[in-house]
Amino acid sequence: MSSREEVLGRVRGALGAARGTAAAVPRLYRRRLGAEEAETRADVVALFTERVADLRATVRHVSADELGTTIAAALWGREAKRIVVPADLPYGWLAELEGVRALADSAVTDAATLDAVDGVVTGCAVAIAQTGTIVLDGGRAQGRRALSVVPDHHLCVVHADQIVGTVPEAVARLDPYRPLTWISGPSVTTAVEQARVPGGNGPRSLEVLVVDE
Repeated sequence: MSSREEVLGRVRGALGAARGTAAAVPRLYRRRLGAEEAETRADVVALFTERVADLRATVRHVSADELGTTIAAALWGREAKRIVVPADLPYGWLAELEGVRALADSAVTDAATLDAVDGVVTGCAVAIAQTGTIVLDGGRAQGRRALSVVPDHHLCVVHADQIVGTVPEAVARLDPYRPLTWISGPSVTTAVEQARVPGGNGPRSLEVLVVDE
């Protein structure tokens, strides 16, 4: 008998009759926000706004009618000349752009070109008030994962009805088989000599536009 077989035999012996049965997973974590955090739908949206700002992202509220103008103003403010967008981004989001070239993600096939653009505009799949997190799953208006990882500036549109209170609520809305990207503020790392370095694993700048219902 080899050492491997001996170890596995001991494991099987220790498991006994329980072998092959699924162990019970304790679910003692909170699934929803408490009344002290949010009592109404408006409270959930307000908490999300607060947490996103705490993470050093820029966040502002706009109406659906103001969205195109606000996106254009945000890009002009950064003196953006060329951006990349998902091919299925709603037309109205970019309807007010002048002097900014919007490339469809399908036209940007190499990382160098993607890295050279001035920013990216996407939507999201869901957002979490408790943690200020935005989740992309490659669905409508989100494009491929590289769009939210390579460009230095990410402008993300979040509709108020996409905001949930907690992580368990978000997970319930998501398909685990899709490519999920969880974003909590601009990218930063302290992996090298504990020095804070922005943009280590993604955009240095995150701008969030919350479209109120």
